[in-house]
Amino acid sequence: MEERWNESAPSIEDAKHLERLRSVIEQAIADGKVTAQEMQTIKAIIWANGKVSVEELELVRELIHEKVANGEIVYDWT
Repeated sequence: MEERWNESAPSIEDAKHLERLRSVIEQAIADGKVTAQEMQTIKAIIWANGKVSVEELELVRELIHEKVANGEIVYDWT
């Protein structure tokens, strides 16, 4: 991730939240697809603390959207 000059280091609580989000995303995509239910779970985790951070959005972009775009995983909305 790029370093942002105007952002401070995440708090311990924020770091734990990001690690939990990363873990859930990695479990969701382990089978090569991401389902609508998995995306709902991911979104719920993102919003659990009442805010959406740049770091959370970057995890979703890096671990889901880029991999879908590259053909590494697929969306499975069935």
